[in-house]
Amino acid sequence: MKTTRTLAAAVVAATAILSGCASNTPSYNNGYNSGYNNTASMGYGTIESIQVTQAENRTSGAGAIVGGLVGALAGNQVGSGSGRTAATVAGGVAGAAIGNNVERNRNTTGGQEMYQINVRMDNGEYRTVVQDSAYDLRVGNRVRLVDGRVYRY
Repeated sequence: MKTTRTLAAAVVAATAILSGCASNTPSYNNGYNSGYNNTASMGYGTIESIQVTQAENRTSGAGAIVGGLVGALAGNQVGSGSGRTAATVAGGVAGAAIGNNVERNRNTTGGQEMYQINVRMDNGEYRTVVQDSAYDLRVGNRVRLVDGRVYRY
């Protein structure tokens, strides 16, 4: 009974530690950000370029959870006493890290198509906005920038 509680506590701790390292914020900076300002404010300008980019793949955490459970179960088979507890925790942490990497690698083609829109503002500044749609936007259009999104004006 004590081993089951220890195993459950180790798995919960490993999952909590690894989920704290995960980020749900996508990164759209593809090294193109030099000299551009990506602040979310209102203004008017003209589209200078539109480029299609891929959003960075994100993981749901399921790979880390399954990997942590498998690793903890495998680690629990090693040693006895406090050595078994240490092996269970180490197996859970390693399994969660491996499971997260496996999930990320499986989703390599699943990145969402995004549009990087470069706008020259009326005051001479350049702004780069990344958004999921460029429906009616074309190079040369007059646009309005509101809360980090570009709209035709």
